[in-house]
Amino acid sequence: MNILITGITGLVGSELARAFSSLGTIHGLKREGSDLSALGLQDLSIHWHEGDVLDFNSLLEALEGMDLVIHAAGKVSFLPQDKKSLFEVNQKGTAHVVNAMITAGLSKLVYVSSVAALGQVPDQEEYDETSTWVDAPDQTAYALSKYQAELEVWRGEQEGLQVLVVNPAVVLGKLAYARSSGALYQVVLNSTPFFPAGNLNYIDVRDVAAITRALVEKDAWGERFVLSKESIPYQAFFQQAAQAFGGSVPKKSLPNGLISWGFPILKMLARMVGKNLPMTASVARNAQRKTRYSNQKVERYLQFRYRELQDTLNWAKTLE
Repeated sequence: MNILITGITGLVGSELARAFSSLGTIHGLKREGSDLSALGLQDLSIHWHEGDVLDFNSLLEALEGMDLVIHAAGKVSFLPQDKKSLFEVNQKGTAHVVNAMITAGLSKLVYVSSVAALGQVPDQEEYDETSTWVDAPDQTAYALSKYQAELEVWRGEQEGLQVLVVNPAVVLGKLAYARSSGALYQVVLNSTPFFPAGNLNYIDVRDVAAITRALVEKDAWGERFVLSKESIPYQAFFQQAAQAFGGSVPKKSLPNGLISWGFPILKMLARMVGKNLPMTASVARNAQRKTRYSNQKVERYLQFRYRELQDTLNWAKTLE
């Protein structure tokens, strides 16, 4: 079986390559000059195709002879200046993948989405696969771009594709991986004083890959699955992270008032010293919520045993 993975040089894509490598030949779509060293991809046998999800012709070339496509490419950002590129990469890029597969006569597509695509609804704490998008305050551009990307995938199903969508919560990877969950780890390493008052929904990147492979092997086409190990208070997460990595546990819960009147001041001060805060007030308010994402559907399908948080954190600090 020939398997093409977009986003293979990212945190989730690289782990998917490892998980699926025993099922067939792994093909990776990468941009020219992509750095493969940080994620250990040089140790995998991968057939490389240079291209981009925004380049339709390069997608068509890479899709030739494929049996399964795993679309894990995407952009994550909460900076206002990245709004346009979020929709370019996430929505338009996904539409290109869907259209190229239809043109090439391929059928099986796995899409790595995000729980962000379920949106945030005022006064709602529980979310699962049946949750539907609602235009509401504090929806981020990132969340909207992933939701619209999912619409492209489901449109592809209507046009003949077999699709499987996974919606991971916050994905925990290696400490050395600076992006994504690496920013969470820096909270304790940089002695950040405040922690959000809400809950963190998380999953080990190795569990994301293992569950996705198991669902493909189970032929769970036409379904979507929330991937989340559990929901815990941010404070509890940072306490365990500090034990594993060293550093300081944040001592103070972030006051809502600091978000409403203090956030613009913080951004102004950050700009004065040449820095950008990697979030918006909407993101900060969402982090104050006691949100929980249900993993019961995965439980019904797989009875999956998740890695414990301490095991994940201990692995995260290793160099291998």
